[in-house]
Amino acid sequence: MKAQTAPRNPLTNFVKNIEFNRFGLICIVIILIGCFGGIAIGQGAIENTYALTAVIIPTMGTLSLLLAVAPMKQILIGTAICMFIDIALIVYYVIAG
Repeated sequence: MKAQTAPRNPLTNFVKNIEFNRFGLICIVIILIGCFGGIAIGQGAIENTYALTAVIIPTMGTLSLLLAVAPMKQILIGTAICMFIDIALIVYYVIAG
């Protein structure tokens, strides 16, 4: 009999237990998406229809995935897309000032 060892890479361990940690990750996702989306809109996306749409559509899509109890892999992909757009708009509006 061979003993199983835990993976040494923290990312592998995270991906392995992603469904087990579903409810904790959902809380983190909601906070991150809400805060960064609000900051992006507050920085100036509210004045531009296209920027506002670029923030709202991925945010609502990710929140819909959460409500639909989609697999965590899809939720985290949606979160990554949403965060990328939010951070890009925040940086743009801070530089454009």
